[in-house]
Amino acid sequence: MEIALSFDTAGIDWETVATTLETVGMAHYPPEVHKTAFEASHTTIFAWHNGRLIGFGRAISDGVYQAAIYDVAVNPEYQGKGVGTVIIKTMQDRLPNCNLILYASPGREGFYQTLNFRRMKTGMALFTNRDAMAEKGFTE
Repeated sequence: MEIALSFDTAGIDWETVATTLETVGMAHYPPEVHKTAFEASHTTIFAWHNGRLIGFGRAISDGVYQAAIYDVAVNPEYQGKGVGTVIIKTMQDRLPNCNLILYASPGREGFYQTLNFRRMKTGMALFTNRDAMAEKGFTE
């Protein structure tokens, strides 16, 4: 399958972004909130197949040595076909000297381990919706 990548937020259908995030069970907000988040990010990646947005991800970073990856999602019709791998590897290529951190959706940790990510022993988070994040298995 041929995947085309783009790195600019211009022309993105933010409704598709919001719907994809909701469909895969990730945090989702109104489309304009996702637009703001992606536009404020250091690195954005959008994956396309035959002109259709099928996956995406973003990173916030100082661009020097630290970056955090967020909102990596692939349309369920395209999962298991290497799209997520292309997004993450491209993120690694675009942030070559940065330590990369992320938190995976519970049950998806293995995907990131295949890409050389490792569990952190001292990771901490302060979520705005603590109860929901605990219910979803993100925190103790």
